[in-house]
Amino acid sequence: MGKSRNARRGRAAVETVAEDVDGGLAELIPDRERARAWTLRIDGAPQSHVDLDDPAYLSFEYQRRIGHVIDLAAPPGKPVHAVHLGGGALTLARYVAATRPRSTQQVVERDAALVQLVRRALPLDPAARVRVRSTDARAGLAKVPDGWADLIVADVFSGARTPAHLTSTEFLDEVRRALAPGGVYVANLADGPPLAHLRGQIATAAARFPELALIADPAVLRGKRFGNAVLAACDRPLPVAELTRRAASDPHSARVEHGRALTDFAGGAQPVTDAAAVASPAPPASVFQ
Repeated sequence: MGKSRNARRGRAAVETVAEDVDGGLAELIPDRERARAWTLRIDGAPQSHVDLDDPAYLSFEYQRRIGHVIDLAAPPGKPVHAVHLGGGALTLARYVAATRPRSTQQVVERDAALVQLVRRALPLDPAARVRVRSTDARAGLAKVPDGWADLIVADVFSGARTPAHLTSTEFLDEVRRALAPGGVYVANLADGPPLAHLRGQIATAAARFPELALIADPAVLRGKRFGNAVLAACDRPLPVAELTRRAASDPHSARVEHGRALTDFAGGAQPVTDAAAVASPAPPASVFQ
């Protein structure tokens, strides 16, 4: 049976909620600056931030960058069909529901105990049309009808690493099958020097999509530190100029690479297949300190 621990914090005695879930110890930590906002950590690794009063607020850098892609995936406010591989605290599903009302969304989150915790402690807006499946991300994606999704978001980590079977051309074949024409795929990737994983993921996506854009902190792109990079892919041109403007104006500004510059960055890396796929590298302990 899972254990539950509560710890009082601050003058308002707001409680941290901690429970064992399938992926480790999940902690929901209250945000001292926002009355109904919480950060989800699993085994000490930050996973999501949610503001129940303002679900359109994205605190984490990489989630803001995914948010930019979501904003530009369709005309403002237009409802979309969205698939989220990896649920966490359902931050991005809440964001889509808030910014694109009447959207229909599927979330695939393998950790059923985490889903129960999030639903209980951070309930979804009853008006949000979000269905959550507790299964493996690739297995859940296989159940999405052909051409159903306008948007597919991949943000899957197990022990702070993306599982190997979500890094291959065969996985992206499933993504392409489920996407509608003109649909957008966006993935949260994590890597550090020498960036072999990130370069391989760019090559893999380029083998299946004609249009790519990568959004990341310049220090990450230079191989100076471990961090997140957001990869967007589509069968039509991406709004690179507007993505660049938005990424540059963020509190922690990012760079957007595309076209020849992105090909050069990949440096001749080869696409990854199921037979050769490995999980993304584990982040150094210092990343979460």
